[in-house]
Amino acid sequence: MSFKPGISVYSEIGKLKSVLLHRPGLEVENMVPDYLTKLLFDEIVYLDQAQREHEQFVQILRKEGVEVVYMTDLMTDILEDSHIREEFLMEFMVEGKVVTDGLQEAIKEYFSSLMPRDFINKCIAGTRHSDLKDVKHKTLGDMIKNAYPFYLDPIPNMYFQRDPFASIGKGISLNVMANETRNRETIFAKYIFNYHPRFKEVPRWYNRDKTHPIEGGDILVLSDKVVAIGVSARTSTIAVERVAQKLLESEEPFNTVLVFDIPKKRAYMHLDTVFTMVDYDQFTIFPGIEAPLDVYSISREANNRLAIKYEHSDLSEILKKHLKLPAVNLIRCGDGDIIAASREQWSDGSNTLAVSPGKVVCYNRNHITNDALRKNNIEVLEFDSYELSRGRGGPRCMSMPLYRDNP
Repeated sequence: MSFKPGISVYSEIGKLKSVLLHRPGLEVENMVPDYLTKLLFDEIVYLDQAQREHEQFVQILRKEGVEVVYMTDLMTDILEDSHIREEFLMEFMVEGKVVTDGLQEAIKEYFSSLMPRDFINKCIAGTRHSDLKDVKHKTLGDMIKNAYPFYLDPIPNMYFQRDPFASIGKGISLNVMANETRNRETIFAKYIFNYHPRFKEVPRWYNRDKTHPIEGGDILVLSDKVVAIGVSARTSTIAVERVAQKLLESEEPFNTVLVFDIPKKRAYMHLDTVFTMVDYDQFTIFPGIEAPLDVYSISREANNRLAIKYEHSDLSEILKKHLKLPAVNLIRCGDGDIIAASREQWSDGSNTLAVSPGKVVCYNRNHITNDALRKNNIEVLEFDSYELSRGRGGPRCMSMPLYRDNP
């Protein structure tokens, strides 16, 4: 399959042609119970099973004719250049709080012996104290006893490729992560879009040098005219306004940003954990957000200022109006049952990935929600989810579309 260069995403449901993934690796096995909270995990993940489940996901996508692009393959291409490799490692260390000369020298020496693929895998897996034989010119911090086993933390959230950047139209939002432990994830995206020949001159609607967080799980491209962005526990209003300003003043066809103000809870995390698009006029939603949900619309006035309005209608009417649809159907997680909805939302029952209109990839464990989708004529492609779901993210969370056909 020949790849399509650049980025082109004008829909959540258009035929998926190319998608970016990361296969979970040794970073998952570098998690221990004492440091789970720091790494934003609730449970330990069993790597072998997680990889088997991820491979099922990959095979479903390939069977649907989707090009699967691995983030580590793109980074391996880039890091063949020794100058880029040195630049990347220095930025990676500084972002990881490795700032003393002696420790930087020791890490550089360790990584100098690694080939590009091993180099990038080790960056993600983490650098243990035991990896470095000797740290010369030790500082006080190096000499004081410290039970923490890493110089550079593992990045176990890397298999959620949705968050570090977001494809919008022919450009990207290169994001600022809400939690410090995930900031290094966006460095990989920065280097891919700076240096990989496949992604030359891709415009940016936001950049990782900004001060306010926004994450890709809060960004949904509903059509070539409408983008939805969640104000969540991990995305701020300032970032949303800045993305909207940049997007609406560009030559892209988008004319409206719908802002979903969702409850700021760990269980919800991002907009796409409670709301995703599954067909032209159908959406899956966690019913627990409907009552507290406020929606605002942002458009551009003649003087290039943003016009922000509160949308007074219920969600179905708001979507119907802005997407110019005769009707909208909201399919409720757990088929509307309050217990099933809460349980299945925790394992991302509403976090679907559409591969084409009316055809979505889902975790098999959310069987009540999946049956509700089928009752509404949505084709559901399931795969195992014993371990991947422990990271609190589903098929949409794990994938970043690079190219979709317009529906």
